[in-house]
Amino acid sequence: MKIISYNVNGIRAAINKGFVDWLKLADPDVVCLQEIKAMEDQLDLSLFHNAGYEHTYWFSAQKKGYSGVAILSKTKPNHIEFGTGIESMDIEGRNLRADFDGFSVMSLYLPSGTNDLRLQHKFDYMDMFQDYTNTLKSKLPNLIICGDYNICHEEIDIHNPKMKGVSGFLPEEREWLGKFIDNGFIDSYRFLHPERQEYSWWSYRANARANNKGWRLDYAMVSQPLQEKIKRAVILTEAVHSDHCPILLEIEN
Repeated sequence: MKIISYNVNGIRAAINKGFVDWLKLADPDVVCLQEIKAMEDQLDLSLFHNAGYEHTYWFSAQKKGYSGVAILSKTKPNHIEFGTGIESMDIEGRNLRADFDGFSVMSLYLPSGTNDLRLQHKFDYMDMFQDYTNTLKSKLPNLIICGDYNICHEEIDIHNPKMKGVSGFLPEEREWLGKFIDNGFIDSYRFLHPERQEYSWWSYRANARANNKGWRLDYAMVSQPLQEKIKRAVILTEAVHSDHCPILLEIEN
C-alpha cells in the first residue's frame, strides 16, 4: 500500500504544472493533499478519475482560495470523516480522514505561525489536535497522519539550525512535535533514515531550492501498532509542482 502526501500550494496551479501526469507515474494507492486552495466545484474531477482515482474527497476552508485538504483513493474507503468537530479547526479545512480495512489515513494541514495572532492560533490548534488524536487512537489504533505539520522537529530537519526564533523551528513547536511522537506515533521517515538530511519545503526566495536550503515540514506519522508494517518512507524531491515536495510511505496491508 503506497500513500503519498503532498502540500500542493494550490491544486489548480499544481495541475497546470503537470501534477496529474506526475501522479499517474507515481501511482500511489492513496493521496493526501494539503493547501488545495479550491472548492470541489472549481475542479474538473474527471482529471483524477481518469488517472485512476475514482474516489476523491475534498474538505475546503470556508474562505475561498485558502488552506483545505483532500484525499484521493483508488479504492473506496469504508468511511470518510470531514474535520474534527472542533469549529476553530474545521472552518479552515485542515483535517480529513479515510478509514480502510486495517488502517485509517488522515490528511493534515497544521497552521503556520506567520504572525503573533496566527502563532497563538497554531498553539491552540496543536493542543486541541493532541487531545483529539488521543481519543481517536483509542477508537482507531492503526492510524496514519500524513501532512504538512509546519514544524521542523530536530536540527537535522532544517538547513540552518540557528533559526530558533522563527515559527516552524521554535523550541515550543519542536517540543510539542516531540511529545506528539512520544505519545504513540512514529516519524516513518526518521525511523528508517535516522541520519539522512533531506527537506520537503523550500522558500521561493533567494534561490533556496536550487541551493537546497530547506526545511522538513511534511511527515507521515504512523501509530505504533503499525511499526512492523512500515516498508519504505522517502521524500520525493524531484517533484516540482509546489514549494513543497511530496513524501511517500509504503506499508504492508
